[in-house]
Amino acid sequence: MGSAPWEGRPAPRPRRSFGFVADLAPFTLAVVGAGPRGVGVLERLGANAGALLGGRRLEVHLIDPFPPGPGRVWRYDQSPLLRMNSMPEDVTMFTDDSVRMAGPVRRGPSLLEWARQVRAGGLDADVPSDVVAELTALDPFDFPTRRLQSAYLTWVYRKVVEDLPDGIDVVEHAARATGVDGDTVHLSDGTAVAADAVVFTVGHLDAEPDDRERELVAFAARHGLAYYPAGYTADVDYAGVEPGETVLVRGFGLAFVDLMLLLTEGRGGRFEDLPCGGLRYHPSGAEPVLHVGSRRGVPYHAKIGYRLRGKPLRLPRFFDAYAIDALAGDVLDFRRDVWPLVAKELAWGYYSELFTGHPDRVRLDFAVFADAFADLDWNSPAMRDLVARAVPAEADRLDLDRLDRPMAGRTFGTAEEFGKELRKYVEADLARRADQEFSADLGAFMALLSVYGQLPVLVHNGRLAAGSQVSDMDGWFHGFFSYYASGPPPRRLEELLALHEAGIVSFAGAEMRVTAERGVFVASSASHPETVEARTLIEARLPDPSVRRAADGLLRQLRDAGELAEETVADPGTGASLPSGRIHTRVSDSRLLDGTGRPHPHRFAVGPHTSARSAAAFTRPRTNALSFRQNDAVAREILALVSPPS
Repeated sequence: MGSAPWEGRPAPRPRRSFGFVADLAPFTLAVVGAGPRGVGVLERLGANAGALLGGRRLEVHLIDPFPPGPGRVWRYDQSPLLRMNSMPEDVTMFTDDSVRMAGPVRRGPSLLEWARQVRAGGLDADVPSDVVAELTALDPFDFPTRRLQSAYLTWVYRKVVEDLPDGIDVVEHAARATGVDGDTVHLSDGTAVAADAVVFTVGHLDAEPDDRERELVAFAARHGLAYYPAGYTADVDYAGVEPGETVLVRGFGLAFVDLMLLLTEGRGGRFEDLPCGGLRYHPSGAEPVLHVGSRRGVPYHAKIGYRLRGKPLRLPRFFDAYAIDALAGDVLDFRRDVWPLVAKELAWGYYSELFTGHPDRVRLDFAVFADAFADLDWNSPAMRDLVARAVPAEADRLDLDRLDRPMAGRTFGTAEEFGKELRKYVEADLARRADQEFSADLGAFMALLSVYGQLPVLVHNGRLAAGSQVSDMDGWFHGFFSYYASGPPPRRLEELLALHEAGIVSFAGAEMRVTAERGVFVASSASHPETVEARTLIEARLPDPSVRRAADGLLRQLRDAGELAEETVADPGTGASLPSGRIHTRVSDSRLLDGTGRPHPHRFAVGPHTSARSAAAFTRPRTNALSFRQNDAVAREILALVSPPS
């Protein structure tokens, strides 16, 4: 293991010409974005080349100002305080036999397996010295630093390059793509790449402020205030936030967790582990006071720290491909037609684990319950009666409405009273997520994961066409998924409680509202009558996807030229086209669609903010990950361009 971050490039592999037409120029592919998604496409190119790459060489140009493999989000050069919200056994960049794709499976280690193999000396990995201790002690239930994930992704990239077959070569460009002119990709360092095809491996789209944010920017400028629009927390400079000042923070998810750490421990404060459990925070004096709230008014649920106790889950059970095909109606209403099936799937996962893992807490045999459950509509009187008869303790019954909005309808006389209640809520969440007696929650979590990858099909086939309904899926349901299944490590909530105890964090409440008045920002909520004034407001969230407000110059250039379009959905009531904010792609093969809906023959885009709505570039093993399937499909399309079938 090495002593410094990687700075080199993979050694060029020997070029051998046998099997290739010597006088045929290589096919040139530009991959714009060399993070995990770009590397995933490169891996699939190599995996499929044996069957599809004919007599022409393929030259892949990876274009990214950040290191290939980690890319921007997972780059090594970020605060060591920032951690993943996934356990190492749940992170892989490699396909397995669960992935339903045309190409071959190429197995490889998960993050945990990689760490173990590096420790055992079985893998050659240049791991920076300041993550060696973490790697050595890594446990399946740990939450690794983003720097350790960066080391893993760097190793993955190097392995992918080393394993490429003869006929595929890689050229790295540590620069930003600034424009595409015909078949030429222009780079920020003044060079250009003549590309026969281009793949845009876009992550979350940076966006210029929306209308409301622009109003707040202007208000802040007029009154000498500080306003931070939505953005990726690790990239925002918060040096202007003064020690001791009150700061309003809108957003209680992962972006807030990063912000909280950077403005407290990142400014010299220290957390002390207490002998009786919990933490105490020792301020440095450089911290601001963070007044945080959101629509729910509570932080995301902590990640679960145990495994299932009952029998293996059968998922998906009620929201599989057959159920989606059987949905009635040409145009579906998400809340009316889709959510009942989703909710039933979550309940199936929950009660399957409750019945098989905790049979002493139920009154019916699981087979009897399962047969009756399968025949009933979600939340019907008959289903509620079945659950009441089978599950005697109300606390053991799944209440999705209360789970989604735990503070809805609850009001308190003062902010202090609400703060005490929120502390109890967080403490209960931490206890529940650490106690296998509540493993039914993990059953619901696994069911939610199985559902999430199925939902894009409803948009792809045009049946979820109403703009408001797509908004329900992209907005409300995605938010629910993140809140329940994609929360922070438990220690982050312990740190939140310690910071609240130290007076560094206070809680605004549910349905947080911020107004700009009297020359300041004013925060209020539905949870209590008190308001808070501040001269600084931070939006602790990623910007919503928006092609119209794209901050990236390359995307703007393609958009303005009509060569890249924003996905729209039709409102069946008015016939109007409503923008979704996403890059419009043909889902079957990831080709870019232009403003007229025509697919480009040689341009592709993959990522979460395309029409495909795929999730993270890496994923949990054995989950038939949508991103892996898309990588395989687009790689095969590109190889067909390199060597068209005769």
